[in-house]
Amino acid sequence: MSSATLGRTDRSDHTDRTVAAAQAGAGADGAARDPFLDNAKFLLVVLVVIGHGWGPISDEMRGLKTLYLVVYAFHMPVFVFLCGYFSRGFTGSPEQIRKLVAGVLLPYLVFETVYAGLYALLWDDPFPVSPSDPLYLCWFLLALFLWRLTAPLWRAVRWPVAVAAVISVAAGALDVGYELGLARVLMFLPWFVLGLRMRREHLRPLRCAAARRLALPVLVTAVAGAWCVAPYVSTGWLLMQHGAADLGVPDVVYVPMRLALFAVSAVVGAAFLALVPGRRAGCTALGAATMYPFLLHGLVIKTFEGAGGYDIILSGGLLAGAVLTVATTALALGLYAPPVRRVLRPLVEPRFPRWL
Repeated sequence: MSSATLGRTDRSDHTDRTVAAAQAGAGADGAARDPFLDNAKFLLVVLVVIGHGWGPISDEMRGLKTLYLVVYAFHMPVFVFLCGYFSRGFTGSPEQIRKLVAGVLLPYLVFETVYAGLYALLWDDPFPVSPSDPLYLCWFLLALFLWRLTAPLWRAVRWPVAVAAVISVAAGALDVGYELGLARVLMFLPWFVLGLRMRREHLRPLRCAAARRLALPVLVTAVAGAWCVAPYVSTGWLLMQHGAADLGVPDVVYVPMRLALFAVSAVVGAAFLALVPGRRAGCTALGAATMYPFLLHGLVIKTFEGAGGYDIILSGGLLAGAVLTVATTALALGLYAPPVRRVLRPLVEPRFPRWL
């Protein structure tokens, strides 16, 4: 299978802008940074990079697909959940709107342009930028912008998580399409709303010894289950981009499957959070800079894909898959480096125009 062909089909392929941008101006429990949350953000973004590295060949190796299914079962739901958690204090004040535009919408426009240029170079795609049609990981920036704007609305809803879940499942059953990344905006919505409803004390049970003891068996069970279903299940179920029609199933199958996936994501996501260190570690400070590896790693991965790198990985078998995993982990860590952040700050963290 040609990796060049793979790369052209994902105008809205899977991942994330930083939770730090979502946290800006939220004002909820925000006086001091929580090492637990920073550690979680760091680990989740590393998983985002690894997952994107696996993506183009995830269907070609059963072991790789097994890990891909497990990671995708929880990493984006948990990340969106944290975005909602950090949005609890968002009321839509003028200052918060300015921070939201500067921290999320402007980077979206910048990187939508950058990725459009890269796609034009690699695959001769049309260069004109279409902000309503997010490329690759840029969907998350647009989704975060829209989720944050709706945060005050969900406080007025009596059963917000249940309503969001109904909207999420209906979006897939009705096939809302890809414009504005709307499918993912709506399908991941329950996790954002759940985060909005959380308080700090609600997370404490995940940090107790009993939760940590249960977490590893849960993850091992998830890996075993994923190994069993890997030959038969499409990864499209976990991307939250495809509706029932795209997945080739009737609504009577799609709806219960989506509800089951909510439960699986919740259990596996809770197990992941239970294993996240609660104390400061070497990676804790990096949790405040997740925007850099998130936004930049796709440029490297897509360039590698366009150059035919995945054809080499496929020919190398399991060992090459392991090397790919190590390389993407190193890529994530390297993009946290201070020189990278210093040079690329104007692109990743553009200032709000003073004249507006």
